Amino acid sequence: MNILFNTVPKVRLALLPVLFLLFSCTSVKKTAYFYGVPSGPIPSNMTVPESIIQKNDILSIVVTDLNPKASEMFNPGTENRDANNPANETSRGYLVDTDGNIHFPLLGLIKAEGLTKTQLKEKIRNLTLEKKLLLDPIVSIRFLNFRVTVLGEVGKPTVIPIPNEKISLLEALGLAGDLTIYGNRTNVMVIREDVLPSKKEQRSIARVNLNSSELFTSPYYYLQSNDIVYVEPNKAKVASTSRASQWLPVIFSGLSLAAIVADRLLSN
Repeated sequence: MNILFNTVPKVRLALLPVLFLLFSCTSVKKTAYFYGVPSGPIPSNMTVPESIIQKNDILSIVVTDLNPKASEMFNPGTENRDANNPANETSRGYLVDTDGNIHFPLLGLIKAEGLTKTQLKEKIRNLTLEKKLLLDPIVSIRFLNFRVTVLGEVGKPTVIPIPNEKISLLEALGLAGDLTIYGNRTNVMVIREDVLPSKKEQRSIARVNLNSSELFTSPYYYLQSNDIVYVEPNKAKVASTSRASQWLPVIFSGLSLAAIVADRLLSN
C-alpha cells in the first residue's frame, strides 16, 4: 500500500509535461492576425466611405456666409431657441425624425434620410440660393452620434463613439480590448444598415478574414456609423465548453466516490 501511495505523486509529476504540451498545441494560425500575409505594399484605392444618414441620427449643421448677419438666422443660439419649435435644435444637433426629415430654420422640412453629408450639404446650399436667403453659403455637417458596436469574443464588448467619423475595423477591435484567444479571426461579422433607393431599410452582413490580405482592400475595412462588429467563438471555445459541461458531472461523481472509498479505508 505504501509503495502505491509513494508512486502516485511521481506518476502525476511525470504527466505534467505531457499535459502542458497538449494544452499548448493551439495552432498559431488560429490566434495570430495576418498569418501568412506577405510583407510589402498592398495596392489599395480605398477611401473612407461616407456614412448614409439614417432615421434617429443627430446632425450638427452650421451655415456660414460672406455676410455673418445674414447667416445668423440659420444658426440660432441656445438662448434664442424656442422649446416648442423643433427647428431650433442647433446646440444639440438636428434629429432625423421617423419620416427621415430634419426641421431646419427658414427652410422647413428637409429630407435627409438616405443622403450622405455631401449630398445634404448641397441640398441645403441650393435651397438657400433658390430662396435668395444667402449669397454664397457654406454648409458644414457632422454626425453627433457616430458610433460602432463591438460584441462577442473581445476583451470588453462596447459601444464606441467616434468624434472624427473615421475608424477602421482593426481600430474598433483594439478599442474593444482585442480579440480573446477564443475569437474566430477568420470570420469576423460586420452588420451594416443600408437605405435602399426605394427608401426601405435593410441590413447587410459581411464576413471578414483577419488572416487575409483582402482585409486591406475590403469595403468593410473602414466602418460606418451604426455598424455592429461581432466576433464569434472559435471551435476550441465551443469544444471546451461542450467538454466541460459533459465531464464536470463525471469528475465530481468520481471525486465523491474516491472520497467515500478513502474514508472507508482510513476508518478500517
